[in-house]
Formats: sequence, C-alpha cells, structure tokens
Amino acid sequence: MKLYYKPGACSLASHIMLNEVGATFDIEAVDTVAGTTEAGRNYREINANGYVPALEIEGGETISEGVAILQYIADNNAERAYSPAIGSLDRARLQQFLNYAAAELHKSWSPLFADNSTEAEKVAATAKVKRKFDYLETVLSDGRLFLVGNRFSAADAYSFVLVFWANFKDINLGDWPNLSDFVARIAARPAAKAAFEAEGLA
Repeated sequence: MKLYYKPGACSLASHIMLNEVGATFDIEAVDTVAGTTEAGRNYREINANGYVPALEIEGGETISEGVAILQYIADNNAERAYSPAIGSLDRARLQQFLNYAAAELHKSWSPLFADNSTEAEKVAATAKVKRKFDYLETVLSDGRLFLVGNRFSAADAYSFVLVFWANFKDINLGDWPNLSDFVARIAARPAAKAAFEAEGLA
C-alpha cells in the first residue's frame, strides 16, 4: 500500500491508523498547490480531486476521501482496530463521529487555511470551530477516554488531527480541558508519534 499525504493535513489520520494496525505501507508527500507528488507524478492522475489523502491498495486500486480510507483500514484489520459490527449501536456511533468530523469540524476549518479568506471570514470560522469543540468537550465530559465504546478507533484518529490544528491557529485548547486531555492522550500513542516523525512534525 501507499499513502499519499501532506504533512500535518487530514491525511495524518490515515497515517496514524496505518501505524496503529501495523500495516506495511509506503508514504509519498503531495504538493497540493503544484499538483505533483514527491516523485514528480501528476497527482490528479492518482486522485482526480487533487487533495489528500489517497491510498493505493493491492490490485492497483486507489481509495480517496479520508473517512472511506479510515473505515477501510479499520474493517480490514479488525483484530487491531476497533471496527464495531455492522448493525450495532457502536457502529452507528463510529459513523456518527466520523461524519461529524468530516462534515462539521473539518469543513469549519476551511476559511482559516484559505489564502483568499477575509479577516471577517476567519473570525467567523474561528467561532464556528470553537462551537464544534464545545460539542466534543460535552461528549468527553462523561469521563470516556475515546469517542466510541471507550476504545481507540478511526473516529479518534480523525478528530484528533482536526482538533490538533488548533495549535497552528493560536486557539488555546485549555478552554476545553477534556478535549485537551484527549489530544494529549492520542498524541502519546506510539502510532501517532511515528506518524508525526515520518511527516517531519515531531
């Protein structure tokens, strides 16, 4: 397998999960502005959407979209990743938090990373991100260590990356103590440490 990534981007979640399950894989960085991979390939020939992540798997197939990749990794490594049975409540909860991460929290960040955003748009986006953090803080307020079934899952990996971005935008996670502890807990996992090191983020 090969993971196409951008350092510190949402692809970091897939990188963490691949490490978590002990997968054998290569990584290749992508310059999403130039549209080229580290090896000089046209990235749109790999992922027509032009963004990361993309995962090349056996047989020459490529999967795009972070949630799909995360679920694929978990479902194919059930002994090492928490992937609840289809039809179970925990499976629905896993999908709930993966979709919240993708559709709510991830999208809320967009104006803060776009070069053409106005200051007003950035202020509004910051307020929106903080409201998403408020929700996760409430979820974690019952003392759970992880989002689903109190076991580490793909939802934790994805949410961790999106919350960790606060460090790049001067948002103080101390305002959300449960969420801050959650981020520290995931960051301390060997799989996360290895991904940070490999992407030059350590």
